[in-house]
Amino acid sequence: MARVTKAVKESGIETQRLRAGSDVPGGRRKQRVSMADVARLAGVSSQTVSRVANGQPGVVESTREQVQAAMRELGYRPNSAARSLRYGRFNTIGVILFGLSSTGNSRTVEAIATHAAAEGYAITLIPVGMPTQDNVLGAFTRMGELAVDGVIVIIEVHLLDATAVALPPGVHAVVVDSDAGDRYPVVDTDQADGARQAVRHLLELGHRTVWHLAGPAESFAAERRAGAWRAALEEAGRPVPPVERGDWSADSGYHAGLRLAGDPSCTAIFAANDQMALGVLRALHERGRRVPEEVSVVGFDDIADAGSYLPPLTTVHQDFAEVGRRCVRSLLDQIHDGPAAPGTDLVPTRLTVRGSTAPAPH
Repeated sequence: MARVTKAVKESGIETQRLRAGSDVPGGRRKQRVSMADVARLAGVSSQTVSRVANGQPGVVESTREQVQAAMRELGYRPNSAARSLRYGRFNTIGVILFGLSSTGNSRTVEAIATHAAAEGYAITLIPVGMPTQDNVLGAFTRMGELAVDGVIVIIEVHLLDATAVALPPGVHAVVVDSDAGDRYPVVDTDQADGARQAVRHLLELGHRTVWHLAGPAESFAAERRAGAWRAALEEAGRPVPPVERGDWSADSGYHAGLRLAGDPSCTAIFAANDQMALGVLRALHERGRRVPEEVSVVGFDDIADAGSYLPPLTTVHQDFAEVGRRCVRSLLDQIHDGPAAPGTDLVPTRLTVRGSTAPAPH
């Protein structure tokens, strides 16, 4: 460090020129600080500076600190484009998704970004409005133009299940929330087991059956949860009530809740997400149906505010952070080691019991 400080003092006007702002009087722009400038200031070779800038091993720690101090002093920023061309890596992950408004999608993207950053990768996000083959291919074309090393595709609709829609061959890709494990690496929450836990909890409390407020019919997650709800009731030999359908919003849960509140035989409701469960709680309150004394309610997701509902919501916890971590890890394994075999990696769920469920009324 002392050597760098001394060199800075001896460099005088030249160092001031390098540290100056990007603009100089007369409209001329300052020359970009180069690797050679850093090497001269640190008293090392340009190859050593390159190894430090790229995080490569083989540099004595004291020398590494010396080079990093010179970089900070001069305001040196590595040329990532040139480095990408040289090493064939962009250190960027593309994320294609169909809708960012849902809790699951937004929290999964957040987790992917967090874990990608921990691995030294940035993410490039491309939302796609309508899940069609042309839009999927268009998104991959844009990803190619933006130079990414691989792609994570977050799908909430039955898209890759259709033979008409496929990912371009040769692309490093991981798919989230889709029934495409026979063709692509898939990471998903164990939707079915979470729904089974919710239904069994309510049946064990003595409820004769469980009504279900499902998500949109085109949603893979919604159909997985609805199928597991139905199977759990049939396995227990219980009647299967008609399915109510919502669009993931609290408003749709409210309107479905008004209908369910009018049926005195309805004592237990499993909503496919927490927002719809919130709407159900409001509807039951307005209709004078007490929760949980008369009606028990279970949600799905365990959003940050679920414990602040009135009453606090019993719900199925999804580990979005773990989904994001596994997505990033799976994609980086492909980038470093080559294509991965198809298959589905399921992240476990768990039931979080709070105040919205209780034994069935007599």
